[in-house]
Amino acid sequence: MASSSSNPHITLEIEEEEYPYPYPYPSHVCAPNFVTFKLSWKEKVGEPNIHWLWRRSDSLVKGWILGSLSKETLGCVLDRFADQQTEEDCSAMDVWNELQTMYGHAVVPQLPPVVADKHEEERAEAHEHLDRAIRSGDWDLVLETKRKHKVTSIEKITNNGNSALHVAVGTTQKPQFILNLLNLIPENIRLSAVRNSDGNTPLHVAAIIGYTEAAKILVERNRDLLLAKNKEGHTSLAIALSSMHTETSQFLLAQMNTDKEKDTLFYGTSGDELLVSVISSKNFHLANDLMRHLKRVDTDAVLMAIAQNFPPELNKVEAYAGTEIMHYKGAEFLQTFCDVSKLHPRACCCLLLTVLLGLFIWGIFYVIFLFPRMLKMLVRPFIIKRVQVHADAMELLETVCRRIKHKNDPSSFHRCYTNPIFEAIRENAYEVVHWIVPFFKNAIWSTNKDGHNIIQYAVINRSEKVYNLLYHMSDHKNIYRTIKDSSGNNLLHLAARLAPTNKLNLISGAALQIQSELQWFKEVEGFVCPLNIKQKNSFDETPQMVFTREHKELVIEGEKWMKATAESYTITAALITTIVFAAAITVPGGSNQETGIPLFTNHTAFTIFAISDAISLFAAVTSLLMFLSILTARFAEQDFLFKLPTKLIIGLATLFISTTAMIIAFGATLYLVFGQRNSRILTPIVVLTCLPITSFVTLQFPLIIDLVSATYGRRIFGKKYVAYSKDSLERMKRPFY
Repeated sequence: MASSSSNPHITLEIEEEEYPYPYPYPSHVCAPNFVTFKLSWKEKVGEPNIHWLWRRSDSLVKGWILGSLSKETLGCVLDRFADQQTEEDCSAMDVWNELQTMYGHAVVPQLPPVVADKHEEERAEAHEHLDRAIRSGDWDLVLETKRKHKVTSIEKITNNGNSALHVAVGTTQKPQFILNLLNLIPENIRLSAVRNSDGNTPLHVAAIIGYTEAAKILVERNRDLLLAKNKEGHTSLAIALSSMHTETSQFLLAQMNTDKEKDTLFYGTSGDELLVSVISSKNFHLANDLMRHLKRVDTDAVLMAIAQNFPPELNKVEAYAGTEIMHYKGAEFLQTFCDVSKLHPRACCCLLLTVLLGLFIWGIFYVIFLFPRMLKMLVRPFIIKRVQVHADAMELLETVCRRIKHKNDPSSFHRCYTNPIFEAIRENAYEVVHWIVPFFKNAIWSTNKDGHNIIQYAVINRSEKVYNLLYHMSDHKNIYRTIKDSSGNNLLHLAARLAPTNKLNLISGAALQIQSELQWFKEVEGFVCPLNIKQKNSFDETPQMVFTREHKELVIEGEKWMKATAESYTITAALITTIVFAAAITVPGGSNQETGIPLFTNHTAFTIFAISDAISLFAAVTSLLMFLSILTARFAEQDFLFKLPTKLIIGLATLFISTTAMIIAFGATLYLVFGQRNSRILTPIVVLTCLPITSFVTLQFPLIIDLVSATYGRRIFGKKYVAYSKDSLERMKRPFY
């Protein structure tokens, strides 16, 4: 047997002495030794009596090719030839050509060979002219360039392998231009075979830039573009979704009409990946549309993406403005009144009085709520987008939970929700936990890789909303009082740990951070059994010992922050004290030399000056004493809970009062000295007086608000978050369709 191994197009030849027929059955040939080369096909015409031998060879080669394909690719190839009547109608060459069409580069007609360098320069110049003509959007120039240089619309004209059609889709915004270019391409050329060096079809380019009109034209010409994948295995729909082009994505999604298209795009993990990419872009409305095409959820990736990207919970104003207050069915009530009046004429009078009384009561009710409703109408335009995003996210979460529960085996539920529920706890996405726990009964006992359940993990990650589930548990609450992890840590040991950095960074100032940590420790300390407070773990440490060790550095940082803040404000308070004390001695306008009474005693502005100066002096001295007491404090752990924050609040509040009173006293002095005969000077004095007060409120008052809120504000624990309302429970019981 003679063979040629140097030529990539391998041809097997068998001499007649070795084989009685010129057409062998290559059962002795090892396929992997030559299938890795590029295959070429040519038609063999033999004698009729040996035609069956070539059929045997063709069947074997076809089996090699089909056996090397993946399940999805094999299904696509077989679907192409589903209309063939017999297996013999589909040859190995047909299968190979189909694969070449699906995954190969576009076949560009080659011109007769000429001088290499000159030919390459001419073609490069022609490609450049055509590229420039397309980008200019001049159709006449494009036609002239194509006719002059004989460049086809599917020929690669750029360095990255883009054809004229690729360039037109990516640059021009004229749909008619693209349609005219498509009309120049013969009907027998499949657009799914026109690809650039990245394997992108023109529809991929339209998806990348979000050109919906071009996508409509291309899909109408060749629907095979919908299923075409680039070298990275991405369809145009996947690229449009990842690029966050909502309109283009919705159009491509609407084109997936056949079961074959839906199965190719949405079957198995590929559908989950598409949905995850949409959720990651926080486009929950489009995610709901995509979810309707998915038959099932096979992995935990979807719930994980929801937990990571779930929008923050709506506050009371947003929740109020996003819903209607009441619905009064006046027409139905009027119809009932008419029916009763016909049946009981004598009762009409009493019923009419009742109606009038009811209308009077409803009138008062509407008047009482008139202002809130008007406020609701004014606020809604500013928050309607956020309310809608939250509603779409809730709808998607409910749909995914129902899909998992009704389309999966109950024994596999935990694989779909375990990791997402702990991710939701870490992100403090309470509403995600709110939906997962009722849907899956065993979710409450889920544990992570460290053996911590959801309440323990909520304490570790300082997720107060999830921790509040404890206050709504009737059956399992006592279990959490005594439960321990693998290291012998009870719930109080876990609360004694240092909070994650991302949670501490949400709190301004090291002093407020240690205060928050103490509040968590005290909260859990009040929940666990008294025996657990002194209980030791496997490392022979009590919860208090763990807290001291974990927060040692944070306490030092809190002391530095508190001292630095107190020192800065001490200088300011001392300076104000000096100024207002000097102003009290040397009053504006001077005093009578004989009686010592100030000359402007009877003026209203002088009275304002005297009162403001006195308030400023007393407040500044109080502020100075508070800050000095902070500088001399012991800075123990427990002092950061109430004692030190209270001193800082008093010092800052009195300093603000002192500064405001000092500015008012200075403004009154200006008016006394310069404005007695010119009242117009009062306006600029008032404006200039408000300027430093406003600056102080803007820059320093937020710190006071944070301190007051953290120390004396509403507690984050307890019954602030109701676990499951009756409405939510009813929604969970609804059947899934």
